[in-house]
Formats: sequence, C-alpha cells, structure tokens
Amino acid sequence: MPRCLTVALSVLALSTAGKPLAAQVRFNRDVRPILSDRCFACHGPDAKNKNIPLRLDSFDAATAVLGGGRRAIAPGDPVASQLIARVVSPVKGLRMPPAASGPPLTPAEVETLRQWVEQGAQWEKHWAYLPPERPARPQSPWPLRERNAIDAFVFTRLEKAGLSPSPEASRERLLRRLSLDLTGLPPTPAELDAFLAGSGEDAYTRAVDRMLDSPAHAEVLTARWLDAARYADTNGYQTDGERSMWRWRDWVIGAFQRNMPFDEFTIEQLAGDQLPHPTPSQRIATGFQRNHRGNGEGGIVPEEYLAEYAADRVETMATVWLGSTIGCARCHDHKYDPFTQKEFYQLFSYFSNIPERGRYFKFGNTPPLMPAPTPGDEAKLAAVDSKLEAAEREWARLQPSASGVLPPAWTTTRDRLLHATPRESFDGTRFLDAGSEPPLLGYFDRFTITARFTAEAPDGPLITRAKLEQEPTGWGVVLHKGKLRVYFSSRWLDDALHVETAAPVSLHQPHHVAVSYDASRVAAGILIYIDGEQVPVKILVDELNQEFRAKEPIRIGGGGGPGDPSREFFKGAIGEASLHGRVLDSAEIAWLASPGRSAVSLDAAAPELRRAFSHLFDLRQERARLIRGFPTVMVMEDNPVPPRAHVLLRGAYDKPGDEVTPALPASLDTGPAATRLALARWMVSRQNPLTARVIVNRYWQMIFGTGLVKTVEDLGSQGEWPSHPELLDWLAVEFMDSGWNVRQLLKTIVTSATYRQSSRATPELIKRDPENRLLARGPRGRLSAETVRDQALAIAGLLDRRVGGPSVKPYQPEGLWKELSGMEYDQDHGSSLYRRSLYTYWRRTAPPPSMMNFDASGREVCLVRASRTNTPLQALNLMNDVQFLEAGRFLAQRMMREGGTETAARLRYGFRLATARFPNEKELGILMGALAHHRDRYASDAGAAAKLLAQGEAARDASLPVADHAAYMAVASMILNLDEVVTKE
Repeated sequence: MPRCLTVALSVLALSTAGKPLAAQVRFNRDVRPILSDRCFACHGPDAKNKNIPLRLDSFDAATAVLGGGRRAIAPGDPVASQLIARVVSPVKGLRMPPAASGPPLTPAEVETLRQWVEQGAQWEKHWAYLPPERPARPQSPWPLRERNAIDAFVFTRLEKAGLSPSPEASRERLLRRLSLDLTGLPPTPAELDAFLAGSGEDAYTRAVDRMLDSPAHAEVLTARWLDAARYADTNGYQTDGERSMWRWRDWVIGAFQRNMPFDEFTIEQLAGDQLPHPTPSQRIATGFQRNHRGNGEGGIVPEEYLAEYAADRVETMATVWLGSTIGCARCHDHKYDPFTQKEFYQLFSYFSNIPERGRYFKFGNTPPLMPAPTPGDEAKLAAVDSKLEAAEREWARLQPSASGVLPPAWTTTRDRLLHATPRESFDGTRFLDAGSEPPLLGYFDRFTITARFTAEAPDGPLITRAKLEQEPTGWGVVLHKGKLRVYFSSRWLDDALHVETAAPVSLHQPHHVAVSYDASRVAAGILIYIDGEQVPVKILVDELNQEFRAKEPIRIGGGGGPGDPSREFFKGAIGEASLHGRVLDSAEIAWLASPGRSAVSLDAAAPELRRAFSHLFDLRQERARLIRGFPTVMVMEDNPVPPRAHVLLRGAYDKPGDEVTPALPASLDTGPAATRLALARWMVSRQNPLTARVIVNRYWQMIFGTGLVKTVEDLGSQGEWPSHPELLDWLAVEFMDSGWNVRQLLKTIVTSATYRQSSRATPELIKRDPENRLLARGPRGRLSAETVRDQALAIAGLLDRRVGGPSVKPYQPEGLWKELSGMEYDQDHGSSLYRRSLYTYWRRTAPPPSMMNFDASGREVCLVRASRTNTPLQALNLMNDVQFLEAGRFLAQRMMREGGTETAARLRYGFRLATARFPNEKELGILMGALAHHRDRYASDAGAAAKLLAQGEAARDASLPVADHAAYMAVASMILNLDEVVTKE
C-alpha cells in the first residue's frame, strides 16, 4: 500500500476513533446520492466505456478484491476501505474525485460514507425500482387535526423535525385555492356565497365534487398533459409550418371529463391502434406519440430524422410514465442508472415501426393520419346521408337500370374547369395557349387532367401549367422517352412528385390519358389511366412539400419537359384536353376514353330526370367535400413490414450496430413484451414499480408546487430522495387500488388537512423550511401562465367557456412573427379572443409571448417539472398587455354596473371578484385614493381617457361616463396586478 494512503487511513482512524455512531445510515437516502453525484460518472454503469475496472454501482463490484488484496469497500472496516482512503487522501493526484471533476467531498459527505461502511455497508436496490408497498398508517401527534391518511404521514414527519402544522386557511382563501387548483379559474361571488353559507365538512366536500365534475377541471388537467405531450400547432424547426392535432387535444379533454382510468388513458395513447378492433377514438389517442417536432426542410436526411422521432418517443415515454432519463443511454450506457444503450434501442424498436416519412410536410399533417370528425361533423354527415339515401331512391325509381350509377356523359361536364379541342396537329415548334382563366390548382386541391392525343415523337409536353424553364415549377403531363410522365413540382429535384408509366405508349396511334391527383401530397395519390384503364406507374420523386401553383397559362402541346429544352413542344395531334376540379372515378374516365362516347346532353333529358340527377350529384359532391373537410390527426400504426432496429453506435443514425428486438429494461422487469401494446400494458401493471409513483408525484406537484420527489422528471440515482417516501408509496398503492382513479387521487389530496393549512410563512418556518418540503404550511405560489390569463378573463366576465375545438389566435404584439420568421400572425376576433389559454395557438419557434413571460413550456420537448419565476416583465405584461388592459376595462364595467351605486361598495366588489375576499379598511383606503387620483386626471384629459378605454376589441358600455370608466379601469388594472391576485395562497 502506498505510504501516503497508509498515512491517510491512519489519520482517518485517529480522527474517528471513539466517535459515537449517528443514527443508522441508509444507502438509498444518504449514500447513493453521494456516489451518484461524485463517483458514478466514472465508476458507474458506463464504466466499461471509460476502460475503468472499478464500479461502485453494485455491492458485488464495490466489495470485490482488487489487486494486492485491496477492496474499495470493506464492510465494517473503513480503515481497510480504499474508497474512504481515496476521498480523504492529502495527495492531489490520488484524491477522489479528481480535481478536474470538481471539488473534494465535504467533511459531512466523508463522514456519511465512513459511518455507512462502519455499519456494514448495507446495500439497497434503488428505492424507485422496488415495487411500492402500502405502508402502515402512522400514529401522528395531532390525530384530531387529521382528515385522511396523508395527514398522518405529514404530521409524523413534522413532529420528527420539531415543527407543527399551521392552522386551517380562511374559508375564502381556501375556496379560491381549491378553485384555482382544480379548475384553473377563480370562484364566482355566487360560489363564494354558497360555500360561506354552508358549514362543516359537507360544504367543502360538495365544493370539491362540483369542481372535479366540471369541464373546467378536465381543461386544467389537459393543460398540464399538453406540456408533457409537447403538444403544439406547428411542426417546429425552420419553417415551423402549421399542423392540426387539436382533435387529439379534444380527446384528452374528453378522457379527463369522463374520469377515464389512468391505466386505460395510458394504454390508448401508447398503443390504442394495437387494441383488438380499435375504435376511432382509440386510434386518435395515439396522436400523443406524433406530437413531436417534424422537420420538413429541404436537404435533410430522412433516415436521420426517423431516428430522431423514435428517440423522442422513447424519451417522452420514459419521462412521462417512468420518471427516468433513459434518453441518456442513447449514445452509451447510462452513467448513473441501470439502463444500457442496448436497452434504449430495444425500447426504440417499439416506436420506430410505423410507416412514417422522415421529411415531414411543411404544412399540414404527415401520414400516417386519420380523419377525426367532431360530433358536429358527424351530425352534418348523417343529415347529408339521410338526404342522399332519399335521392338515391328517387334516382333508382326514375332509372331502374342505372342502379344508382350516374351517367358519365352528364357527370364529366360538372366541375370541368377547362375543355379545349385544338383539332390540329402540332409540328414540334409551337403550342396552344389555353388561357389563365381556370383557377390555379395546387397541392391541397383535387383534380383530374385528361387529353386525347396521337404522338409522332417520344418526347414532348401534352398539357402543362408551369414556368418555361428546364426544371419547371408547376404541373405537367409530358411524354418522356415514350413514357407518360406526370410532375407536380415546386423545386424539381427535392420538392416535387414525379411519376411515369411503367411501360411506354405506342407512337402513331390514338390514345386517351387521364391523370387524377387526390391532394394527399404523396406520389401514391397520383393515378394514371391510358385508354380508360389504370396503368402501373414508377415513382421517381416523392418529396412534395410546398405549393406548386404557377401563375402561367395552360399550354397544350408545350411548356417544357424534364430538363431538356429540345422537349419543349409536342409533335403529333391533340384532339381534346380538359381539366376537372375533382377526382373523376374509373367509370367516368373509361367513358371519356371511349372513342364512340355518346354526347348525350343533360339539357335534352326530361325535367324530372334533370332535377333528380342534379340533386343526387350535388349531394354526393357535398358529402365528399364534407368528408374532405374533416379535421385529421396524425396517429400511430404498424408498418406492414417491420424495419430492423439496431443499436446506433454513439447514437448516429448511419452507424448501426447489433440488431435488437423489443424488450423491457432488465432492471425494471425481465418479462417478455413483444409489442407496443404489451409495453403499454406493462407500463400500468403492478410489475412496473415506477408509473404509479411518477404520476402521483406529478399530481402532488400540481397541487403543492413541488413534488414529494422534487425532480419529478427523474426518480433515478441523480434524482432527489423523497421528502415523504412512505407517503409517496401510500399514494401510489392507493392510486392503483382505486382503479387508477385520477379524480379520487386529487380529492384525497385536496381534502387533507395538509392541503387546507394556511400558507402564511412565519420567519421560523422560512428559516427551517424555505421551500415548504416538510409541509408545515399550505401551498403558495404564482399561478401558471394559463391561469394568470384565464383568471383575468373570468374576473372581467369576458371568458368564453366553450370546450374543445380548433386553436385560436388571441392578441399578441403586432409584427412579432414577421420579425422572427417573415410570417404574418392572423389574429382572431370576437369570442375567439377570450377562449381559455388551453386553446391558444402554439407556434414552437414563437410561442405566445405573454405565456412565456409566465414560464409556460415552449413545447419543443416533453416538460413535466413546473417552473415559477418572478421578473419585471410579468408586471409589465399585466399592466400593458392589451388582453389585461381590456380585462381591466371590463372589470371596471362590472364594478360600476354590478357593485352598487356607492364608490366604496364598487371597489369592494371588484376587489372581491379578484381575490375572493373583501378589502380591509387600509386596503380600501388605498383603492379610494387611487380612484380619486385617476378621476381627477381623466376628468381633465378626455383624450387620455378615450385612449385608455379603446384598448381591446370588445365594445365598451357607452352608457358609462368616460372619465369615471377610465378611472375605474386604472384601479381595476392595479387590482389585476396585485401579487395576491396572481398568486395562489
């Protein structure tokens, strides 16, 4: 043994000889955090990648015999333990951790390690990976204060710390706290009066039940779930184009409104598509996994982003349900927790098996997707179907032999945008300009192009609407080396659809071609018919991502071909060309291709038949338009041929290592789980020790501001030890035993005496427990970003309480989007300005600025830990943002119209609307003085009063005197900016 280590151990032995042992040191609580923070980076699960033989993350490895008979840990003998010697070594080169890794251990940390070794170095599996068991309810010193088991655990912990619980909060503050927590909205005066008129526990329980049953409660839970699900209305990345996932958001609201058991809630979002005979609702639920960002930029490597998307799903799942940083194992074995890189890619393989594009569409949803009609849409469809059924019967009565088939001779002339009949030959030097009158059709339009031709040369354009250039922007049907090629092009090489027939068409013979495009923006949406028959096609480019409209005339027999100026003109005959504003069906195309088609005119038919045909045709088109207009949702589904999954060396998409198959991390479970559905079911099974703990911990954070484990996103080795471990496990078991009942869990929390304590913090409490981790007082904290805005709208009487629907664009600073990205912000108007913040349009690269000022999630990645800051921007926001100024104007209006005729009564009314209590005399005096000051100012400056009252689009009550209204508005704005108003107490 080196002499310096011998000296260190001798000094350690002398310094600790005879020192009394402290209370039993626990490995998970006391030792693991030290090892994880200071040792595991080198001597942890990933030690092999650093070529370090010593590992300290398992008992066997840490106590193994090293060279020369040494051991890092000799249980019961600190002097013989190299770990102890190295952390106290006076030699800089020998002391651990190395100086480059950070400062040495503190004396307290060294003493903890020494005592643990001396007590036998008892090892524990990490607490979070042990199945939770229901602990016995302790006997607390304040049994008469207890409301339920939560209090027994909390009060027992307080007694050990030498603290006692705070008195119960006043009934007014308690109802406001409850309402803000459970609904995200303040109580109304009527709700306050009803609660204060009641008495005893029944009044409180009724208030809790009323709030839990309300749509507002489902909305406030949904807001937090959207943060975890990284929900947004845009794709992210450079263009950050719009997507439409709000029907998934509606699904979440509905699930919480129905109090769907959390295990079902989990399974449907992770694997609803794999359930037996999945319903549309269960498929919509899987949109959770498609909420990640999607890159639609040109020039990206699709395979790279396919790997990014699957990795995001793994990391999000691990954060949301496992409270684990499994994403750290993407490039190497996890340095702190027992997750290997191979296990990361085994999880990865569950989420990479979908027919997904690596390059997302810049605008709109990217397959796989599904229509997701709203109940209103379904009602409209049912009404149209009823009419259509009657129209079909009438048509069949009039046309017994037709069997519901409409005559192609009549249908093909409907929605025809162009019909040209050149009836001349093209000699390869000219084309026919068919004009610019037909509407510009683009990649969100459905249309059909037809032409009748005889080709004398293998190259040349039949019909085009594109720029005259070698790689044209626009669309065209051209002959290329004898084959019919169709292009819809924004950028020829990497932003276009190019398909061509598998076989060439014969020259010197008449043909009919029809090309239909279904607005799917993928090459599979292009069908080519030759002489009335659909033909096989070869896909050349399938990368359309932008509009391909070209403000050019339609050219027949000209317009440029694929990359060669010599092919700019057609040689042969074109007898007819047409453009239809819909996708013609195969029967219509076959009729158009028929050389002897009958030109039966609809006008020649009997009036009764004309009316029946027109009615039936219009209804069919109305039905098709209605279905096309249904909102869609990106969803999960399985690839017909599952791709192989590999460990990606250093996380690089193009460096595959060993092949892997789906499996669970061995540290959590060794059972088989071959499918995503099996994974989802395991996630909420008793065999998984994490999910129940993780979820109850997050709901505790929602109510108290901080989780029982502060690091709600990480219950692993780098996470924090629970402030109340027995309570956490009791809640987890209670949650599972209740049938994963979220509403019952929240009711248990908010009916506890712990929750109902006053939030007043005495100097002693602040000194002893500044973050209220011991829960000797009630929760207090600034409201969430959504609640700050929603509360202001509710207090003002402006809040639109409609539930669900598309996102809306309320006020935001003018020109902000333009400055950031060149895009215009098309602000909404009317009631859309006053929807709950849950429905605010969320652009990832430019989130709502007011919301961001109040610590909203940016929604680029999964975020589950709440953040609360206090900055000057928040006060500036409340005092100057048009949304809050307008709310102040309407609060003033309520004071003047509903608060009575006396000034003091009006101010008391407005103050109570905002704070749920009446002001005391001192506060009322300040409000009266402020009102008098502003009255004087606006009485002498009518222009300033009018300018103030002009804030916002909602019309003001013109019957109110201008100067008085402006003065009350200034005071109302001051009330809305009070710390008490933007804080839950």
